Amino acid sequence: MRIVSLLPSATEIVYALGLEPVAVSHECDYPPAAAEKPAVNETRIDPGATSAEIDRQVLEAEREGAGVYRIDLDALAAADPDLIVTQGLCDVCAVDRILVEDAVEKLGLDCEVLTTDPHSLGDVLDDVERIGAATGRADRAARLVDDLTARIDAVRETAAGADARPRTLVVDWLDPLMTAGHWVPELVEIAGGEPVLPAEASTPRQWETVRATDPEVLVAAPCGFDLDQTAENLGDLTDRPGYGDLAAVRGDRAYAVDGHQYLNRPGVRLVDSLEFLAGVVHSGRFEAPPASAVRPLADLRGGRGERESGPERPV
Repeated sequence: MRIVSLLPSATEIVYALGLEPVAVSHECDYPPAAAEKPAVNETRIDPGATSAEIDRQVLEAEREGAGVYRIDLDALAAADPDLIVTQGLCDVCAVDRILVEDAVEKLGLDCEVLTTDPHSLGDVLDDVERIGAATGRADRAARLVDDLTARIDAVRETAAGADARPRTLVVDWLDPLMTAGHWVPELVEIAGGEPVLPAEASTPRQWETVRATDPEVLVAAPCGFDLDQTAENLGDLTDRPGYGDLAAVRGDRAYAVDGHQYLNRPGVRLVDSLEFLAGVVHSGRFEAPPASAVRPLADLRGGRGERESGPERPV
């Protein structure tokens, strides 16, 4: 079967099922073999820009009606897919279903379009089974889901024995400041934390609202940012007034997670993200997460050098 995957999480699922796509999106980079596949789309956004500039570019693209992504029709035609996996969750995160269906109609392709729309951990597991069924790998998908479920249950059971549930805030964008939604509050709960400012989707927040919650654990996982890019933009969070007074900062429980590879990618490694969260929410009960995926914000801040001083920003 010739599979085109237009989002990194689906690409990871396809590989986990023992299959190999013929083409992927420009962001598909795991496993490493995926990065060698031809890309059938491109972005109009500069992914290396600051968090504020990326937000501006996204808003401008939406305002002009151009959208964030463009499908390379020649590359898609050359891929000649039997199945295209896309998403309906977020127009900013990946190519959406409508754009794909327009391209399929324009090219006259004879293929199935499978749309994922995960909002919870259960939805992600369902997507594994749906992709397994669509690719003739239903049995392997069922075994994979069983394995992932066992790992989820192990975290839940271990966390349940903790004496307290630390107030845990996950930030998934830095400027403007946004807190994480969808599956993230659920992961925090399973990991033994009390989600702070939970929401159905990523939600802009005033800094004073965040300060008022005074989280005991703070996780910065900007969507699409690895740890290096998070470090470059860290002042958008740490330079805000009163940041150092937060309980999480005073207690050395503020962390950065590689949002590009883990927490914001709803594929099979979302269970890795759960285990990493458990390792920072209840460090005494779980194995410490790897430094390649999770770093203390204090270390990350020190590693990027001293930021030039400037006016503190309340928003």
